[in-house]
Amino acid sequence: MKPKSEYAILLYYKFVKVPDAEQFAQEHLAYCKELDVKGRILISDEGINGTLSGTIAQTEQYMKDLRANPLFSDIVFKIDEADGHAFKKIFVRYKKELVTFRVEDELDPNVITGEHLAPKDFYEMMQRDDVVILDGRTGYEFDLGHFRGSIRPEVDSFKEFPDWIRENMSELKDKPILTYCTGGIRCEKLSGFMMKEGFQQVYQLDGGIVTYGKDPEVQGQLFDGKCYVFDERISVQINHTDEDIVVGRCHHCGQPADQFINCANDACHLQHICCEDCETQHSGHCSDECEAITNAVG
Repeated sequence: MKPKSEYAILLYYKFVKVPDAEQFAQEHLAYCKELDVKGRILISDEGINGTLSGTIAQTEQYMKDLRANPLFSDIVFKIDEADGHAFKKIFVRYKKELVTFRVEDELDPNVITGEHLAPKDFYEMMQRDDVVILDGRTGYEFDLGHFRGSIRPEVDSFKEFPDWIRENMSELKDKPILTYCTGGIRCEKLSGFMMKEGFQQVYQLDGGIVTYGKDPEVQGQLFDGKCYVFDERISVQINHTDEDIVVGRCHHCGQPADQFINCANDACHLQHICCEDCETQHSGHCSDECEAITNAVG
């Protein structure tokens, strides 16, 4: 029997009007330091978005205390077991937007957003011939893993989506559109934007890929590869069936690989997919140039 993990990783968000959000961010940072959890939490006038790690006792206390605030009494936490912290420090920052989208009109997911689909419903709808499946993440996240048959967005940041959609999807406004992202928060804005742009049927995967992978019924089926996550784990398994496959390709040799590493050149740190052989051969660097720079400095 597998021993119970001593740590947990929490992933959560909620769109809600936060009075004095900058002050709340300062107070929340002090609270997190006192509790001694680690992670990255964004707070804005429109809500909270966080990933943090701690012991089981610390994370349970955090969930209890956050839900004690009437603003977040019904917040949903996605919980992963862990062997240790997924972060080295605690960051709590105030930002204008929880996810940087920068569109002209305000997008409040409490007012306009796509229809949420439970994992089983999303799984069934993906298999229809008339649907379009749009990955709501960046291209490099897609390359590590994605839902089968989904569109790879040619974007490097979330704020590039509005222009990309207008340029590449304007002829699909009468099609059912399925959107998905890591934990669900980006799709809250993305699906609302698409509805404002005139798309007639827009859906989003409730809870994102992370929730889909934990669903006991679908068990991550039709998700190929690994899911990129924004902590020290870098990637997590989603498909827990015998259909689990590797779709990532090594940056150097092009062979199947699902390991993301940071370039060993401190001035670069480019995250790239790299197989174990090439990591050794290139000493963890993304290019010969970066390896030469490191060797020259060393």
